Amino acid sequence: MKTRLLFNSELISTFLKKLRNDGILFILWGWIAFINYFFLNYLTSVFISSYQIMLIVGPLRVILPIMGFAFTLYYLLKQPKTYMGVSLRYVWFSYFVCLVLVNLIQYNVLKSINFELQHPVFMVLTAFAITITGVILRYKMIIAGGIIFGLLAYIASYFKLQEQILIEAIAWVIAFIIPGHFLCSRRNR
Repeated sequence: MKTRLLFNSELISTFLKKLRNDGILFILWGWIAFINYFFLNYLTSVFISSYQIMLIVGPLRVILPIMGFAFTLYYLLKQPKTYMGVSLRYVWFSYFVCLVLVNLIQYNVLKSINFELQHPVFMVLTAFAITITGVILRYKMIIAGGIIFGLLAYIASYFKLQEQILIEAIAWVIAFIIPGHFLCSRRNR
């Protein structure tokens, strides 16, 4: 009985250490999304941007996510495979496939892409993936962030695309950046 309790205690300790270490991915993707939506999309649509600024902004919209994917792959390949880790990979891979399918279905039905419809739908799918991630990790702050992300998706549906992008930038801060920083701060304790 004592060995079983010791094993369970070690398992929980390993789980909590992995959860704290994975906070770096929440921070990384939260900041990439926030910079992309707020600085590279919202601010450039609100203010008149010069040609020189757009020469920088355009490539950054592509380079930041590519660098994020590269770091994430490096980070995940370095980590030991666990049931939880594999489950999370399937959640986020399925999320990406769903985003592509939504675009294909929308184009098939409407014969065009309506970005004011697409954006809140993407936010709902993101909210679902965040909430499932929080449930798998058993971390209430991520679950709450996913729920708030979903509510902000509904609110965003009442606005034009420009304001939807601002609302999504705020949602990424609430659902990813804040929980990620909390996870990393616990790692140092």
